[in-house]
Amino acid sequence: MTFSAGRRARKPGHEHPHTHTQGITPAPSHVPRQAQRPHAHGARAHGAHAHTADGLHGPARSGAARGGGGPAPRSPASQYRRMAAATALNIAIVLGQATAGLMVGSVALLADAAHNLADAAGVAFAMVAIRLARQEPSASRTFGGLRWPVLAAQANAASVLVVTTLVCVQAAGRLAHPEPIDGLAVLTVALAASLGNGVSALFVYERHGDLNTRAAVIHLASDALVSIAVAAAGLVIWLADGWYWLDPALSLTVAGLIGAQALRLLAESSRVLLEAAPAGLDMSAVHSDVLAVDGVTGVHDMHVWSLSDRVLAASAHIEVAGHPTLEEAREVADRVKAVLAERHGVEHATVETECEPCAPTGSDPCGVRAVMTRRASHLIPAHRH
Repeated sequence: MTFSAGRRARKPGHEHPHTHTQGITPAPSHVPRQAQRPHAHGARAHGAHAHTADGLHGPARSGAARGGGGPAPRSPASQYRRMAAATALNIAIVLGQATAGLMVGSVALLADAAHNLADAAGVAFAMVAIRLARQEPSASRTFGGLRWPVLAAQANAASVLVVTTLVCVQAAGRLAHPEPIDGLAVLTVALAASLGNGVSALFVYERHGDLNTRAAVIHLASDALVSIAVAAAGLVIWLADGWYWLDPALSLTVAGLIGAQALRLLAESSRVLLEAAPAGLDMSAVHSDVLAVDGVTGVHDMHVWSLSDRVLAASAHIEVAGHPTLEEAREVADRVKAVLAERHGVEHATVETECEPCAPTGSDPCGVRAVMTRRASHLIPAHRH
């Protein structure tokens, strides 16, 4: 759910206006046609605004708005190749662990192999999402593939929860009925697997990666942790004969830690899909900042949500004092968009202006008639008394 202001907020001394002026202005002429994303918000009045490189409206979010500076994100093609290499390495690890687990009778190795297999599938999901996220906008999908990485992150988190549940079930059974295993073999195979998984996680890791990339890293890092736990169990079993219960016990512990991480990722991706207000965003502060903009006397119907975990969008109705022309109202709307972008990292903002009651019949209320004369081909007026 998006945040919605339940009541109108107005600066003291202003009555509630009831007349709306609406219109659409053309995209800036300097933006290539193929880079202009279709609007999904209808014929609302909003001023000219810049387009980012991916076609979204509004200024690009600064490093501060994005949570700090640092190196630029990798290109989708580069990240795709890295994930493909990590998937291939993971599949090789699965084959080695499964073979060794069957030979020495280690449930921890078999569980880790199953975990690796699920994670290889999870990274493959992430690879597909990277390709789908590059889809261009269409008439039915006006924002293109922005949500695909979020869907992939949710699928990855759900798959981790399923696998960790299976690991817990198997480990609980073996904990109740321990069986002898070859500790040295378990130690050797698990160390090799943890090394491979660690290399894969570092290969895919990106400091400011999106939910999709973070999900893939969690998959690979969790594999490395499980393998380390299995190696530790193998070492103890090899040195202290009879401690066979340690094999499933450590598996249960690590599975619980991984499950907690997956739950957090599932909650984050669900928040985006439910279009809730972004985590960490103070809606009261956003409301106050908009109301403080010069020319704004009231604000209502405000919503802020995430198009993806990196791109924020907002919509709001603002009330403008007096009888401004459409150009003057647009200037106020532009100031609101600038505040939303600079202070709260909103890249895509739709602002509808509302003015005082219309002027007497025969005049030009809010400058609609004058603007229609100059921009008849670009303006869709909406005026009522």
